[in-house]
Amino acid sequence: MSGSPAVAQESDRATGGPAIVRPADRLRGEPGLPGDKSISHRALLMAALADGESLIEAAGDGEDVRTTAAIVGRLGVSVERTAEDGRRVSYRVVSPGVDGLTEADGILDCRNSGTTLRLTAGILAGLPAMHVLDGDASLRRRPVARIIEPLRSMGAVLHARRNDSLPPLTVVGHTPLRAIDVTTVVPSAQVKSAILLAGLRADGRTKVREAIATRDHTERMLRARGVPVTREATAGGGVSWSLEGGGRVQAVVERVPADVSAAAFWLVAGAIHPDAELTLRGVGMNPTRRSIVDLLRRMGARIDEEPGPDPDAEGASAMVGPEAGVGEPVADLIVRSSVLTAIDLTPDEVAAAIDEIPVLCLAATQARGRTIIRGAGELRHKESDRIAGVVAGLTALGGRVTVDGDALTIDGPTVLRGAPTASLDDHRLAMTFAVAGLIASGPSTIDRPACATISYPGFFSELERVRA
Repeated sequence: MSGSPAVAQESDRATGGPAIVRPADRLRGEPGLPGDKSISHRALLMAALADGESLIEAAGDGEDVRTTAAIVGRLGVSVERTAEDGRRVSYRVVSPGVDGLTEADGILDCRNSGTTLRLTAGILAGLPAMHVLDGDASLRRRPVARIIEPLRSMGAVLHARRNDSLPPLTVVGHTPLRAIDVTTVVPSAQVKSAILLAGLRADGRTKVREAIATRDHTERMLRARGVPVTREATAGGGVSWSLEGGGRVQAVVERVPADVSAAAFWLVAGAIHPDAELTLRGVGMNPTRRSIVDLLRRMGARIDEEPGPDPDAEGASAMVGPEAGVGEPVADLIVRSSVLTAIDLTPDEVAAAIDEIPVLCLAATQARGRTIIRGAGELRHKESDRIAGVVAGLTALGGRVTVDGDALTIDGPTVLRGAPTASLDDHRLAMTFAVAGLIASGPSTIDRPACATISYPGFFSELERVRA
């Protein structure tokens, strides 16, 4: 297995050259991880709202984050990028503050990034200007009605094609906006964040209620930048977040933790490979994002966790320096070869681990028993229809995966065999099938593998390196 290069070089997304992954004898080492994509997006956007200079260290350098940086620069903000390594960068952002942001000349291209489009729309709703947010063919299939309705109720004017359901999205902002008290229909941190960011420019207190708590990066980061955000438990196990309009976002220096969604691929690789030990440094362990770690442990994965400083501890709010402005717990993770057992996932658990469900499905193919994943319908509205994509790819590799509506059923364990797989130009599918190739019998082919650069530049190089 080690006599020839195991992984083809990452290709340009436009050329669509395939990657070939061969089975690995063992896995060892410390895969280099990108900075957290969700946090990197938010750090750039909040730096645009702050008056003065913000420094963002160890940010992700995927295509999506670069897209957000480019859009921030179009709004009259100075954005300087400095490479740290092949996966992380620093950004120096100098902004005139929210009142000094200018109307962009031309369409704002969000490319493939739904986070960029939705969160930017929340900011633009409170600016007295007109903007058009557009993107590539994949983004034009992503739903936008879920942000149009609440932002309209706040006083902004928004329109989209297909009866206000799909991009391009036109936003005519207004100031001040009206504060609202709204319950989100679909669990979505992006929708919640868009409303809260708009709420900064609203007259009164804006509240967002969630039946299922979603990731809270925006709320933590606003608090760390001097904006009080209140959290309250609601009936039925839900949660609400609220803030008062007129809060000023402060410029900070911060360091972005490693992306737990990227770490998930190595956690699964280490757990399902028969001879593996991998160490992942400085991974963000936000309680609303760490579900993949807890779900894999529930399946029997041997994952050790060495926590870093607790940002919620007494005195943490007074931190200065690179840790300030993030407010996120981090930990080093060590994963070793494991014997996995099937589990059932509820819709709440799926919502908490939505980005990691594809690679969790791979883990389930190696678990004893039947894994059932319920309420996964939101996966149909990502960069691709991830339900269809993961079923097709894992089935081609020998997995026993079926779908019934929004539920996935996976029977295991199965012996995977090398086969051609289709990434659908979706970064999470491409990386899932590449990890599967490490334990398959024979070479696996992943088409259009360079879509991995959307979130994880250098992924295939790291895959080659940890084969030891």
